[in-house]
Amino acid sequence: MLSPKLLSALSLLAVCAAVNQDFISSAEIDIAACPITYYGMKYDKVYVGFNSNTSSLCFNGQYQSGQGSDCILMSRGSADRGEVTTLSRDIPAGSGIHKLVPNLMHAGKCVNVIPLRDELDSDVKQIELGNFGTQAIVAIKTHLGFSDDNFETQTLVNGKSMVRQVFHTNKTNKGVLADVSGCRLFGSVYKTNTSEWNADICSTVTCDVFGVATPDSTCGPMERCQGNNICTLDATCTVTGSTIIDVTGELHTVPDRCGYKLMEHASIPDLEVLGVFQERRRKDVSFLERVVLHLKSSNVDISLEQGGRVKVNDAVLPFNTPEKVVHGVKVSKGPTGLTAEVSASAYTASIHFNGHTAQIRVTGPKVAPVFGLCGNTSTTLANEKHSDLSESGCETTYDEDADVSINCNETAKWCNVMRQQPFSSCNLVVDPEPYISACSSALCKYPAVDGFNCQFLEAYSRACSMHNVSVEGWKSQIKCDETQASCQNMYCSEHEFCGEKKNGYESGCLCRAIFASKYKPMNTFGEPTVCKDNTATLTMAGCLLMESGIDYKVLHMNNESCVGQMDNETHMVTFSFDKINTCGTVVKSNGSKIIYHNSIKTWNSSNFGIITRHEEVHLDFSCHYVQPAVKSLAIRIRDSSVRQELTAGEWTYNLSMTVYTDKGHKHAVTPDTEINLDQTVYLQLEIDGLDEKLLSLVVDSCWASTEPSPNSSLKYSLIGNGCPNPVDKSVKVINNGQGLSSDFSFNMFQFIGRAGNIYLHCKTMLCISQENSCAKVDSMKYV
Repeated sequence: MLSPKLLSALSLLAVCAAVNQDFISSAEIDIAACPITYYGMKYDKVYVGFNSNTSSLCFNGQYQSGQGSDCILMSRGSADRGEVTTLSRDIPAGSGIHKLVPNLMHAGKCVNVIPLRDELDSDVKQIELGNFGTQAIVAIKTHLGFSDDNFETQTLVNGKSMVRQVFHTNKTNKGVLADVSGCRLFGSVYKTNTSEWNADICSTVTCDVFGVATPDSTCGPMERCQGNNICTLDATCTVTGSTIIDVTGELHTVPDRCGYKLMEHASIPDLEVLGVFQERRRKDVSFLERVVLHLKSSNVDISLEQGGRVKVNDAVLPFNTPEKVVHGVKVSKGPTGLTAEVSASAYTASIHFNGHTAQIRVTGPKVAPVFGLCGNTSTTLANEKHSDLSESGCETTYDEDADVSINCNETAKWCNVMRQQPFSSCNLVVDPEPYISACSSALCKYPAVDGFNCQFLEAYSRACSMHNVSVEGWKSQIKCDETQASCQNMYCSEHEFCGEKKNGYESGCLCRAIFASKYKPMNTFGEPTVCKDNTATLTMAGCLLMESGIDYKVLHMNNESCVGQMDNETHMVTFSFDKINTCGTVVKSNGSKIIYHNSIKTWNSSNFGIITRHEEVHLDFSCHYVQPAVKSLAIRIRDSSVRQELTAGEWTYNLSMTVYTDKGHKHAVTPDTEINLDQTVYLQLEIDGLDEKLLSLVVDSCWASTEPSPNSSLKYSLIGNGCPNPVDKSVKVINNGQGLSSDFSFNMFQFIGRAGNIYLHCKTMLCISQENSCAKVDSMKYV
């Protein structure tokens, strides 16, 4: 209330650090150097205006009747110019000003002095605005000889008159002052040092002498006031990162990568809301990856996933319209994420998921128990674990070294923003403490990438909006990007998550830490080469390539037409060649192996113009055939033939040796075949499973013995160094090294004094076909 007092004490006590601003007629004046808190609202500008009837000093724009103004109106006007001087000095509690205004508790900090004048002298001589922290003083002085008998003042808050007073002019030329401290809460204004019942919020609101409003609500933590002291169910649970803020405001942490029941409500008995957690850049920090709505009566799962994808029992739900109804569940997709609604009787559950944060809200006429990690505070993780959504070993926890780049004091300071404007306007409606605690704990351990530092603030802001408290302008104020659903329409595989690429301006599918840990220590991009069925296949993880700055689309094999193929589901990139599509494979021999070698490399610079942003790549991969694994292949004449499978990695081939009685190889020797001494027999060694255009089989030597072992002391040479025994004219080499079969013949004999079985042994080798002879060691051939 304005009181007639001399005000010299106010301005005289503030005598240093003056800031001057001149103005003419109506003006917007910057008082940021000495902001004023007017009935609980802090302002750093004032607006002065004059006409023949009224002088106005306002804080939220020039005065307009009926516009919800915060103003001080004074009768009479006529000033057309003035100035503002900001004076700074501490005015300690207990000063003369504090004695004049009993409710003034804070020390003064500064004063804005606004003297007014015109050619004929204005009626109002001076206005002073004193900053006392959350409290403020307004002082008004008029000129001597003020023409009217009375002087009227009126204080408006939100356009409503708080105080209206009339003074005799013999008092106003000495000065009147007023305490313009007060409280605002949810659109209502309260005078200091008062308590008032507000039926709209079911609370008794106390505005203390410091200008702090405190509501004493009759509604519980899971209720909302509907007016007239009626409280209804309104329970909200927030799940962000690995933290769960339940419907009572308690904080829980999920340390692993399992699936859990988040919420089940007695009044919506058909619905279970489940959450699946996974690691991202670190193995020891989990994130909410997807939310599953399980409809018990129909055994249907509706999965809300990163990128805005929805699956119904593993089938992707197409969104050709913004909203779908699936098994009675309304699912909508927008720029801020996915929302699903389920109703039963008068109760509704709404689940919003934006790729990293889920907020589950249940509303209805009466409070009923909420179960799961969002509701029952006495439950444990083990009780709520969902086996169908939990892979084997998901409960394993990991320890990783601390990130030395993280300053926990700075992250705590960041998270405490939720206690400040513009968030503080919501603090009495939604307790910020669990959000601050979750934020501080997570950011002290996990780097502020992928917008992680902003998602806690975003979650708190959204919780506020659910309770009709709008937190405006916080993103631009603290430099957080405008909210969009995380990685909208970007779908990653099970071993990936969507996050920021190294370049910092794009999003992509990055490798999860546990998956990447198998490869990064070995500096590889995937599994070793697979050699099978004469095909060489190298499979690499697209996320490992991308994290190294490699785009698989710029890679090719020796033959530039052979490029990698990415699987749309797994994002694995495959390069392969076989004997039909050789892709420029180089065939080498090093004596013990026949090696098929290829390389994966980037396009040459001419394909990119004068610049490139891709790392240069050269990756070698190969498969090989080993020379026959046994030194010799032994056959008893009466057994006719023997067959042996030889393996190199996963590449296999078959080597066989068969005895025939005819040159055309139509009559193989069997146990019943009669063979006479000096009868000509034909021996064929043959390989199948190899490419005869590239390789040939060469018989190095063959000999006969009386024992199965090739190392028998008694033996007779038939072939040596690929040539027939010069002493035995019956031995004839028909074909050797000309393809994948070798043939020779000899006349049957027996060892003197030994009438038993005769065994044949041959030493063979594989060679690269080259001018009808075996290739030398280290030779190569391009195919």
